Amino acid sequence: MRDLPPTATLRAFEVATRHATFTSAANELHVTQSAVSHQLKHLEELWGLQLFERGKSLSLTAAGATLAPIVREFFMSLEATLADLREQKGRVRLEVSTTYSFALKWLLPRLPSLSRQHPELLVSLDTTDKIIHFSSAQADVAIRLGKGSYPGLYSEFLFGEQVFPVASPDLLQRFGTPRSPAELLHYPLLTRDGAELVPKWEAWFEKVGLEFLPLKESVRFGDTNMTVEAALLGQGVALVRSGHVETEISDGRLVRLFDVSFPSPLAYYFVCPKGSESQPHIVSFRQWLTSEALKVQRAYG
Repeated sequence: MRDLPPTATLRAFEVATRHATFTSAANELHVTQSAVSHQLKHLEELWGLQLFERGKSLSLTAAGATLAPIVREFFMSLEATLADLREQKGRVRLEVSTTYSFALKWLLPRLPSLSRQHPELLVSLDTTDKIIHFSSAQADVAIRLGKGSYPGLYSEFLFGEQVFPVASPDLLQRFGTPRSPAELLHYPLLTRDGAELVPKWEAWFEKVGLEFLPLKESVRFGDTNMTVEAALLGQGVALVRSGHVETEISDGRLVRLFDVSFPSPLAYYFVCPKGSESQPHIVSFRQWLTSEALKVQRAYG
């Protein structure tokens, strides 16, 4: 660190790298040409490197060209960090952990409502499917899909979902709208990898009283969002949970097939370390979250 010059000297170097003359660099810095020349000479002596080729116009040496982007990045990072800290002043940061699909399809569209109701909250989202233990490096609160068993943690039910098939208008135009669940056996059905978290065609067909034969698959999707996207592209019928397709159904890009009541065996829960649920900023977020969840529960039963 003994080779680290004063910030003003580094700033003079950064500005000079973007100008053809000391005069134009001095104009940007609102100092004299001799002041800029003196600072750059001091920097070259301190580092033992020639940074500029002097002539009618300034040009960087190989050493100067190597150092220029590093110094520029330093000032850009410093300015961005200071702006971020000023924006955060007086606000409370809340680290929220949830799954990527839930954040993208359910939480993100609702966050403007949270900002309006609680402008003091600064929410930071972390998406993962991993079990959370709330160590020092993890989030303050979490939203998880499960059966409600979270030993040693505070948990609160948010909402359950319905499972149903969806298809795009384009696919229904090509294949026709199925009049009964049995007709779906002749449609391209999209399937997902995964264990109990994934809606299963076998379980849905069993619910409607039909035997389901193994599919001749060409693609098996490893992600909910990819499955929904494939359905939007008209590649097949997807079996989805209601919370992932609210927007697509409301704007008509996907159509729900059949009014079969099939509650998901899993539900969404708010989870946090015991005791922290009473902290004011977490109470604000939790109350807003349960209010939004209640709207969903009323819509889908």
